[in-house]
Amino acid sequence: MQGDQGLTWRSWRILLSEVFVISIAALKRNTAILRQLKEEAGCGLVLALKGFSCWKAFEYIRDDLDGCCASGLWEAKLAHEEFGKKVLTYSPAYNESDVAQLCEFTDQLDFNSLGQWQRHCEFVMAHPRFKSGELHCGLRINPECSTGSTPIYDPCVPGSRLGITADQLKGADLTGISGLHFHTLCEQNSDALATTLNAVEEKFGDLLRSESITYLNLGGGHWVTKPDYDRARLVQLVKDTKERYGVDCWLEPGEAIAIHTGVLRSTVMDVFESAGHRVAVLDVSATAHMPDVIEMPYRPDVFLVAEDGVGEPAVCFKGETYHLASEGEGVVHRLGGPTCLAGDVMGDYAFSRELVPGDTLVFDDMAHYTMVKTTTFNGVKHPAIALQHEDGSIEVLREFGYEDFRDRLA
Repeated sequence: MQGDQGLTWRSWRILLSEVFVISIAALKRNTAILRQLKEEAGCGLVLALKGFSCWKAFEYIRDDLDGCCASGLWEAKLAHEEFGKKVLTYSPAYNESDVAQLCEFTDQLDFNSLGQWQRHCEFVMAHPRFKSGELHCGLRINPECSTGSTPIYDPCVPGSRLGITADQLKGADLTGISGLHFHTLCEQNSDALATTLNAVEEKFGDLLRSESITYLNLGGGHWVTKPDYDRARLVQLVKDTKERYGVDCWLEPGEAIAIHTGVLRSTVMDVFESAGHRVAVLDVSATAHMPDVIEMPYRPDVFLVAEDGVGEPAVCFKGETYHLASEGEGVVHRLGGPTCLAGDVMGDYAFSRELVPGDTLVFDDMAHYTMVKTTTFNGVKHPAIALQHEDGSIEVLREFGYEDFRDRLA
């Protein structure tokens, strides 16, 4: 992992127990790939703040990207104030105050339903930035084409609240609309995008060919920076789409930008037996600090940090016994958090030895959809946030104390 991420194990020994560490070198590695891709495809590419919004890292990746996409007013303001480039905004719903503020700075404002657009279109189209062409408006479409395997992340399930179907658009007055937007993928390769684009052509092709539509947002969920991702195919798909419809294309990956760029450091607080399971309770929580472990679900790689600072990999336990390649039979532990939620469990992992209180464990791939979702449920301490610079030095950006917990709800 050290070579892949650019994270230096030994420097972690000086850190606090609970801490997210983000590697600047790994972030720049990812955005360099994305910069090359967008230049080859001739499209715009923005950071999805819903996946990664640690704004102190923006200065290191800003030059490689065209801006940010936002899920609402607060993310859009963060993009405008701290990233300083294009702002693409979409939300399932806006109120009047949101729209009034967004019209002042966002570049694209996409609406989730015809009702939302009709409710706000008069105000938007009267705004000076809309009249001058600085502000463009679009609609999120639902191509009704499911390609994923996890229903909670599928916006094309029957009864979805996300996007407008082709039937709903029939006969609609789309005056003022110049863009369409779909987001149907989640951690998928370019074959899923090809399938989705075929569905978009079937259901919305005529609309996309109309002179009024000038941009198409292909959303996120593209695992572009994964080693086995077919980037050449994505480039060709974007080129073909631009040529077919005569539109500008946008991609808005979040996970692809921050994947394998950060870790969460933790400490073992207790180890005991329960109904034949060896349980290790940590000072970090799945539900409070890495909720996708429960929601997705997925199992992050885990490392046991030795006294010399070197990380030894554990293996996710999937059978009755597990044999490590170099250490013989592993000692399986069920890793769990310190909250009262019975299911606050990261999974069963095999280590080369039995864990003891005070051991340091590091969870890999903890930069995306972790910090943006953290809570202080049960009053569990919020991990600090740190950057590891390219020279290996650690900069602690933020530590959280009791006052952060206390003041959040009053």
